Amino acid sequence: MVKRKRTVLGSLAVAAALSLAPASNAFADTYWQCVPFARLLSGIQIFGDAWTWWRQAAGKYETGFQPKTGAVLCFKPTGKMKLGHVAVVNQVLTERVIQISHANWSRIDGTRGQIEKDVTVVDVSPQGDWSAVKVWYDPVRDLGGSTYPTFGFIYQDTTSRTYAASGLSAAQNTAISMAQSAASMAQSAASQMVTAARPGAGPMQMLSQAADSSDRIAALIQAATQGSKNQDNN
Repeated sequence: MVKRKRTVLGSLAVAAALSLAPASNAFADTYWQCVPFARLLSGIQIFGDAWTWWRQAAGKYETGFQPKTGAVLCFKPTGKMKLGHVAVVNQVLTERVIQISHANWSRIDGTRGQIEKDVTVVDVSPQGDWSAVKVWYDPVRDLGGSTYPTFGFIYQDTTSRTYAASGLSAAQNTAISMAQSAASMAQSAASQMVTAARPGAGPMQMLSQAADSSDRIAALIQAATQGSKNQDNN
């Protein structure tokens, strides 16, 4: 089955939003809708329901039917998803497999409004034009059973890349500051935990080992490619 790495980005994305938004509009919690998150991450300045993005992009942004890093994949509205959906392409793995970041898709720990990174999306359209996709759904730890129609991809321009870069930079700076302020308190607890779990191992060593245990992109590509071939043969 196709697998992918997932990291919940809630704290980082919220840090970005708080650093960019006026104080009066600061987010009170971590519930995210797909539209503001896609706009923040991509820098593409389109507003309104997700399904309207494709129409609004006409004449303002380049659009197309092949994925590019930083582009926004625009989903058509369906019965279960009446307002459509938007997601940002993290990387293109194969001609028919990409990874995205998006918000308010899977239920994480039973709740909606969560942010997910490096989520697998597979093109299952007969023409290979990304007009129909399957998306990883966290509760089942696999690609979801539904197939979703899409309009296509909205590509970044120079201005949107600048917006995205400044937003991510602000998020990183805020996250680093928060991490540094908490480090002194966490260090003692982390050292005690590591010593109990593995005598002689330091906190950074344990974190490195945990990172190394995540899903490998190579395995994802192989599994997804095999899945795409099977789909094409059916």
